Amino acid sequence: MSTAGARFRRALEAERPLQVVGAINALSALLAERAGFLALYLSGAGVANASLGRPDLGVTTLDDVRTDVRRITGTTNLPLLVDADTGWASTSGIDGTVRGLEEAGAAGLHLEDQVELKRCGHRPGKRLVDDEQMAARIASAVAARTDPSFVVMARTDACSVEGLDRAVERARRYVAAGADMIFAEAMAELDEYRRFADAVEAPLLANLTEFGKTPLFTLDQLRDAGVRLALYPLSAFRAMNRAADQVYQAIRTTGGQHDVLTAMQTRAELYDLLDYEASESRADAELDKEHQDQR
Repeated sequence: MSTAGARFRRALEAERPLQVVGAINALSALLAERAGFLALYLSGAGVANASLGRPDLGVTTLDDVRTDVRRITGTTNLPLLVDADTGWASTSGIDGTVRGLEEAGAAGLHLEDQVELKRCGHRPGKRLVDDEQMAARIASAVAARTDPSFVVMARTDACSVEGLDRAVERARRYVAAGADMIFAEAMAELDEYRRFADAVEAPLLANLTEFGKTPLFTLDQLRDAGVRLALYPLSAFRAMNRAADQVYQAIRTTGGQHDVLTAMQTRAELYDLLDYEASESRADAELDKEHQDQR
């Protein structure tokens, strides 16, 4: 049986660019799988926001993330790329982070070159560690993986802090340290991606997060610029939040849910997604067997 990392790498060859879609929980992963996506993503901001109800300011722990990883990978075989922030080096060590996420079923992780008290990549005030410290993070992660197909991706936030040339310089250093792929955060122009892809010998990811610094480029535009992975980290999550807010407001203001039923997934649709009847049949068969054994 192939590993999660191997499945991610096969998906990368099957689509150009590979669409990697965010799933904040196991049910979201099932919806993404049904839609036909080949790879999933667990956002650090998604864990902080959805699982903890807190801002994305380095507040999550490895255990927080690993819990959500296990739930998603236990539900779908789609390979899952995981946002590992700066790697939790001060608590678990980079090697413990890699082993923990491998054990939980992740296909790979990305590490970023911010300081440990990081910020969202599309917020101001980001601070970076030096090239050497980030290269050491990458080298430690590569050395720690037990599956050589487990993806170690390096994210650089340098473009919006130090400029494109320094971002490219950093990325080349990270590839030399062993990074399999590069996540170039918060770039605003297609030409920046093009120059990055030409200069760095590793598959390049574009983060198409909404309402940020990066325009919502099309797949054709990204393909032409040499981008190999297109990431949509929290698109469904944002839509879910808007829908949930509208339902709560409607129930509170009108005294019922009648006006928002059309915005809801039906019971039948949920049961179909979960293969509910098959699970019921298996449960009934188990109960019947227990009953027979007791007679």
